[in-house]
Amino acid sequence: MTWTPALPGRTAPATHRGGPAPVPAPPRAAAPAPLLRRLAPYAHLLPALATIALLAAPVTPGDVTTSGKVTPADAASAVLVLACAVRLLRDRRRLLTPAAAIVLGAPVVGFAVAAITSPDPGAGVTGFLRYAQVFVLVPAALVLLLRDRRDFAVVAGAVVALALVQGGIGVWQYATGTGASYQGEDVRAVGTFGPSDIMGMATVVAYGLVIAAGYALAPGRRAVRTGAAVCAALLLVPLTVSFSRGTWIATALALTAMTLLAGWRQALRVLGVLAACAVLLVGGVGVGSQMITQRLDSITQVTDAPDQSVTDRYTLWSAALSMWREHPATGVGLKRFPDERDSHASLALDSGSDTAGAGQTFTREPLLSPHNMYLLTLSEQGLLGCALLTGSWAALLAAGTARLHRARRAPRALGSGGAVAPGLAAVGLLLWQSVDFLYADIGGPSTTLTAVLLGLTAWWALHSADGPAR
Repeated sequence: MTWTPALPGRTAPATHRGGPAPVPAPPRAAAPAPLLRRLAPYAHLLPALATIALLAAPVTPGDVTTSGKVTPADAASAVLVLACAVRLLRDRRRLLTPAAAIVLGAPVVGFAVAAITSPDPGAGVTGFLRYAQVFVLVPAALVLLLRDRRDFAVVAGAVVALALVQGGIGVWQYATGTGASYQGEDVRAVGTFGPSDIMGMATVVAYGLVIAAGYALAPGRRAVRTGAAVCAALLLVPLTVSFSRGTWIATALALTAMTLLAGWRQALRVLGVLAACAVLLVGGVGVGSQMITQRLDSITQVTDAPDQSVTDRYTLWSAALSMWREHPATGVGLKRFPDERDSHASLALDSGSDTAGAGQTFTREPLLSPHNMYLLTLSEQGLLGCALLTGSWAALLAAGTARLHRARRAPRALGSGGAVAPGLAAVGLLLWQSVDFLYADIGGPSTTLTAVLLGLTAWWALHSADGPAR
């Protein structure tokens, strides 16, 4: 047996029965984590996801649009628009056809004219920036950043996750009596938005419910449909205990339309299941079922025996129409409704609403809008601004519905039915928003999410699977 000295960096050969020992291979660089590799293709969506995630942060009193404060979600939406601009400069190619650019950009003309003709230039500039952010810039940025229906599903899934978080907090508030004040009890679910934005949680939950219903109704993988159906069923609970009549009406109409668009057979099954769930939900909430029943009954009493909130709303609607009659073409100017309200409203108006609970002391919130987006636009921007804004929505709804019909008729050409789910969700969201704007308008931190959802609907209506946006 002989001995051979080992060379540096090598293993000395052995002369025993097993033969020489193998030389070890040089170490290799560590492979990236599988999760990071999967998330890398969606890095361009981070600004949109951050905008949605920041809406889960608690809202302190005064952090609403009317106070002039910029919320974290607003800042993230500005980053989203900036990221889109950087992408346009980098790619140097046209992503929108002239028709799509007109549909998205037409409302800017009405905003600009109302800002220029406003007697308050400061309010006009502030209003122009806010309206452009919500109805033009953020939606256009989403249209340009989303590449396919997978991107759509990621952003839509983030909205559903936000709705589940806010809805879970709202249900806890209702169960523990720590929500906003309603009929003398702190049981109204408001999530992290607080009583100063009483419609915030209801709006977010309704968005998530409509998206989940779209994916549950569309053909696709059983696991996706089952998960979406479970999410939709869970979100019915916080929507109910939000006690928001306008949100209930908009959600019911949107879900009914989506079910009919998905097919008659499925419509019969789904409507039967929803009826059974409604009975179980109302019967299972115990003491609160009386409040829910009274709230439902109040919907039919808006003309016979309206409560003070309904009386205030009717009075504000009349004031908005009075403003429009005095300035039919261009309106009284952006952000001018609060200043013109008292000179056009009758004495029946109670100029403020009482808010309390959910960790906040009693405050009286002023009524600074007519709680109707169409009348707000008509009074502040006149017939020109209202026609351009509603015309843009009507064009998106028509184009989105037409594309949904094509997707249902030719599922193989559009990805084996996978295109139907985002189509149902997008059309449902736009229908929901169109109905809800009859009882609400923009205002509060949740408005940023409205801009994101309008972007999702615009992407479905204007984007082509094999080319630029139409």
